[in-house]
Amino acid sequence: MAMNEKSIIIDVNAENISRYPPTCFLNPNNIGYQIKAEWLKERFSEGLKIKLLYLENDKKCHGFIEYVPGEYAWRAVEAKDYLFIHCIWVNPNNFKNKGYGSLLVEECVKDAATQGKAGVAVIASEGPFMANKDLFLKNGFKEVQKSGFFTLLVKQLRKATEPKFKDCENQLSNYEGLNIVYSNQCPWVARFMSELPETIKGKGLEMNVVELKTAEQAQAAPSIYAVFNLVNDGKLLSDHYISNTRFLNILNKEVKQ
Repeated sequence: MAMNEKSIIIDVNAENISRYPPTCFLNPNNIGYQIKAEWLKERFSEGLKIKLLYLENDKKCHGFIEYVPGEYAWRAVEAKDYLFIHCIWVNPNNFKNKGYGSLLVEECVKDAATQGKAGVAVIASEGPFMANKDLFLKNGFKEVQKSGFFTLLVKQLRKATEPKFKDCENQLSNYEGLNIVYSNQCPWVARFMSELPETIKGKGLEMNVVELKTAEQAQAAPSIYAVFNLVNDGKLLSDHYISNTRFLNILNKEVKQ
């Protein structure tokens, strides 16, 4: 692993999160960041971990990883007895391809071993909003299931039942009319939802908004990513965070007003 500077890993908790905000959480003054921070404080007691990567003599965070015990995963997946990675991010440009992503993955794997877990699981995506599977494949993970753009990968530490996707498609029939089903696990989604009333103001839309407030609810979401679901009459229109402009374009195309 080629790294020219000494890396420092910070464990974030409810007491120090204001001093060590993960970079993807937007500016701390942004409502999306503030909502996510409150969401996190409720999750730490469930075993959620966030670890930040700093470099020696550099006060800027250059990467982070967020993971939880599998039974508390905020994705439509069954992963009991594993640690499950929600997110991993490394500052682009000068800090890519230096082994920092692998270092963060190794932190999670070490925790899994220490806790006696069966291994580590993660969902990767071919889209830009989640990590690509290549990072995990080169760190000893294997593909166990694929659905559309999503791949479920696992690194097993001992023999056990492999994680698997939940049956999301069967959930779609539960949603009549126009629905947004979301959770504050993603700060970008939290920001989007805070802006939603202004975005749809004056458009005469009838919309049912459902916040997923527990991991159990998230695991029963109508899409694998679970964090954001735009559903109209049982049809999934978007399964991840989108811009306000993209949101309105989808509605203009798909929803009769």
